[in-house]
Amino acid sequence: MKERRLSDPGAGSGPLVSLTNDERPGRPRPGLTNAVLGVAGLAAFLALCEAVPRLGIVSAEFFPPASRIARALVTELGDGAFWTALGDTLTGWALGLAIAVTAGILTGVVVSVVPYLREATASTIEFLRPIPSVALIPLAVLLFGTELRSVLLLVVYASFWQVVVQTLYGVQDVDPVAEETARSYGLGTWARIRHVLWPTALPYVMTGVRLAAAVALILAVTAELVIGAPGLGSRIAVAQTSGAVPAMYALVVVTGVLGLLINVGARTVERRALAWHQSVRGEVAV
Repeated sequence: MKERRLSDPGAGSGPLVSLTNDERPGRPRPGLTNAVLGVAGLAAFLALCEAVPRLGIVSAEFFPPASRIARALVTELGDGAFWTALGDTLTGWALGLAIAVTAGILTGVVVSVVPYLREATASTIEFLRPIPSVALIPLAVLLFGTELRSVLLLVVYASFWQVVVQTLYGVQDVDPVAEETARSYGLGTWARIRHVLWPTALPYVMTGVRLAAAVALILAVTAELVIGAPGLGSRIAVAQTSGAVPAMYALVVVTGVLGLLINVGARTVERRALAWHQSVRGEVAV
């Protein structure tokens, strides 16, 4: 990207302003261009979903046109049972995520701060972390049946590792010189955590929270779909078994939109929490 530096000839050695190619008059803004391209891509995708079943490429019995799915979505939005199911899914997602984030941060900090605890728990963490949460579905059903607690077990287990691993990485990134300087000034353990460890680890922690938010939704819907716990997942299963294919796809679309909103919300929270950080603030050319 080329830069042009401008100054006022009558102002002597006044401040110079950097003008990039993206800021030149008459050029479209990148954000606006990306938005237009995104809308165009979505429109093309919907047109494809409408054309494929109507042209007989795929049977409309298994993949109805987008217009039929849209009508089914409107019908779902007018059904009170849909909103109850949505509330059940969001409840399992929010509670599970809150528990996982709290436990993950505390575990990551304690394991990193307590001497030799990181080495003692490394093999256990590496053994438990790759276990798929869906493999715990039989255990969840045996313990809690089809209640909310079964969903929470799976959501917490999957989301916990996203947070704890990122917290461990963040604490590892703390500058040893800064740590020793804080010790030399007489800062206690909690003061060092607050002023040295936490500012360094926070970007990693927020990344873990963002990943955990997406994983929590996936596991919440999966648990409802497989176990039969109340929520969007079980509603999708009922629509599938009853042959209401457009309604099934409409509910799948809802889960996709829900995931998109959660990701946007998580990124917004991340940017606000890290407003002071270099990765968010960026450099301002003056």
